Amino acid sequence: MFERLEAILERYEKINELMSDPDIVTDIKKLTELSKEQRGLEEAYNAYKEYKKIKESIEELTEMAEDSDPEISEMAQMELEELKPQIGPMEENLEILLIPKDPNDDKNVIVEIRGAAGGDEANIFANDLFRMYTRYAETKGWKVQVLDVEYAEGGGVSQVEFMMSGEGVYSYMKYESGAHRVQRVPATESQGRIHTSTATVLVMPEAEEVDIDISMNDIRVDTFCSSGAGGQSVNTTKSAVRVTHVPTGIVASCQDGKSQHENKANALKVLRARIFDAIEQERLEAEGAERQSKIGTGARSEKIRTYNYPQNRVTDHRIGFTIQQLDRVVEGKLEPVIEALINAEQKEKLLGNQ
Repeated sequence: MFERLEAILERYEKINELMSDPDIVTDIKKLTELSKEQRGLEEAYNAYKEYKKIKESIEELTEMAEDSDPEISEMAQMELEELKPQIGPMEENLEILLIPKDPNDDKNVIVEIRGAAGGDEANIFANDLFRMYTRYAETKGWKVQVLDVEYAEGGGVSQVEFMMSGEGVYSYMKYESGAHRVQRVPATESQGRIHTSTATVLVMPEAEEVDIDISMNDIRVDTFCSSGAGGQSVNTTKSAVRVTHVPTGIVASCQDGKSQHENKANALKVLRARIFDAIEQERLEAEGAERQSKIGTGARSEKIRTYNYPQNRVTDHRIGFTIQQLDRVVEGKLEPVIEALINAEQKEKLLGNQ
């Protein structure tokens, strides 16, 4: 572990030197690459520097504790009692920081929510999930942009696609892909019976042009009239756009922008993310049992979470985590659930490394 940490220390300081090199300062691409690499090393670098500082202080205080002057010895012992307990937790944190990071963690995401089993109640639940994620984004300081939405006649949405932008969005949202189940009494239920409905969530990292190269010659663009609530242009102008990647048959559409140009740009973002996600899924399936952790990247149809309203309970089935705070969770207070998933994945990866 410490050999790797020393290598990080050396590399971080080497990058500092390189970023002062006149030849690199004028090379924007290289400077951006180095800056990104340094940001990726920064947390481990700072934590290891602090760890070394504490270790050096302990060594000095250990010598002082054997001083013939009782006052100096007593003072050193008191400081040692304060510093020594910090070493264990610091080493555990350093182990976690050395876990290889998901290369997509810093990316924005495109989220798709669909009502599944349960008719109108499933669509209402899909809208509840959309609202939950929107509220969660507010607590994190992220931006939410609706790309496409299909409203359901019985209430809620049959499908909604939106982008979440901000710092490290994918590192938190990647755990949300899968089937979400709700257990509650629908507003239309006259007998007071509890119904079970589901909605599916798909979280895809935003793919930049550097991540995946798509030729516009392979793209078919179709325009059609917008449909749904809001806007004077609805059903009057062909501002909605559908793009199809002919080689794969993957399709994306967008109608919530102010113009055809904006809708086309957003539809291409979704298309690029879907193609990138399909490639990632193929890679993960090929790795199969070699994968060290399946949390957050399991099968799309996997039932990952249940929201039980009568018991005010949320259960994440992947890690057996239950919290009696459904009322808070659906208002966007997702931190306890996400943190439990992050911790579980880190433990799995640590065990895998060991």
